[in-house]
Amino acid sequence: MESTEEACSPNEAMQQVMQTFDIPPSSDLDLIFLKGIMESPMAHERMEETRLEAVRENNLQLVQEILQDMAGVRDPSGAAAELQKILQEPHFQSLLQTHDSVASKNYETPPPSPLMDPTLSNQPVPPDAVRMVGVRKNAGEHLGVTFRVEGGELVIARILHGGVIDQQGLLHVGDVIREVNGREVGNDPQALQEMLREASGSVVLKILPSYQQQHPLRQVFVKCHFSYDPSNDSLIPCKEAGLAFQAGDLLQIVNQEDPNWWQACLVKGGTAGLIPSQLLEEKRKAFVKRDGELGPNSSALCGSMGGKKKKRIMYVTTKNAEFDRHELLIYEEVAKMPPFRRKTLILIGAQGVGRRSLKNKLLTSDPLRYGTTTPYTSRKRKEGEWDGQSYSFVSRAEMEQDIKAGRYLEHGEYEGNLYGTKISSIQEVVASGKMCVLDVNPQVRKK
Repeated sequence: MESTEEACSPNEAMQQVMQTFDIPPSSDLDLIFLKGIMESPMAHERMEETRLEAVRENNLQLVQEILQDMAGVRDPSGAAAELQKILQEPHFQSLLQTHDSVASKNYETPPPSPLMDPTLSNQPVPPDAVRMVGVRKNAGEHLGVTFRVEGGELVIARILHGGVIDQQGLLHVGDVIREVNGREVGNDPQALQEMLREASGSVVLKILPSYQQQHPLRQVFVKCHFSYDPSNDSLIPCKEAGLAFQAGDLLQIVNQEDPNWWQACLVKGGTAGLIPSQLLEEKRKAFVKRDGELGPNSSALCGSMGGKKKKRIMYVTTKNAEFDRHELLIYEEVAKMPPFRRKTLILIGAQGVGRRSLKNKLLTSDPLRYGTTTPYTSRKRKEGEWDGQSYSFVSRAEMEQDIKAGRYLEHGEYEGNLYGTKISSIQEVVASGKMCVLDVNPQVRKK
């Protein structure tokens, strides 16, 4: 029997089954007996579809009337008291309300909840909106959460990545904290932190959910160019939540919502903590104290320099390198790359900084790993030289032809002779299994 995609009535299903008895004709006695039963009018009457209709559409109103009548009874019996309790249950009344809506075919979208309306946020919150959240912790253990005062109430300001609260996923940024283990928290964030730090075992929080949708954030890896100790920072909102690091450490930034305090963790391991953002640290390092804030030892200097005009330094494009040299280095964004074998290593630097010396040190330190190319030249061989020792000698016409064909990575002319690095020579070094070390002009990187 073939299956149909659309649902069919019982009578239609019976007709489809009866048609299969004739394809192919069957001589089985059981099938013939079954066919006779299904062709019987009595069987068709039993298979008629019966539609259920609601008896009434105002059951909730009826229950309210019953409760009013029962309220007038002075000494209700045990059964009456139990019935009254059942009829007053919120879940039972919600069930009746749903039944009445379906019975009256009222399928319109219900009005929005007042909890989601920002214009009604200052109105009293229904008691059923408050939740109880249980957290297990050890004494002195930090939960990885900070608070702020908002509208006279303590609100979760941030949840540290990898902390106890973040791992459980029961609290969210914006949730209002009302009580801790039955004690009201007031409106002091520091007092709440102390209360949570001293608590141990099961900690029950009475909260008002914020219903804020959380968006996944892009993870960033940075290299630190300064050292940081949160215990010496007077601006950090919670010293216990700070993350200490040294210059050169690699950090993974997991949250940048706060413009002043980021959440990060060390790449080598550990829990997340607060670090100063790029903007905040730049402001601190670029901050210059006013004359009145300088120490007593600088008073004489200020007096001698007070009559001179201040020199205003404006940005000039011709001195771009000078301005870049004095740029504040806070965090340098890096990328996490899988290990792979580098084919070439290009040493870049200004003229005379020792690129050639560094290349020779690499070649002599591990000749099986590093290799380099032999430059080509059009000059004639000197006495005692042979091809491939220091240079590969070719004719000027051949070299000019290869330069026009783009076969040279770089080339130049010195004392009437052409010199250059051929691309094929780099490929030969790579094919031999070595890393090719080059000290070419920085402009060749664009090729």
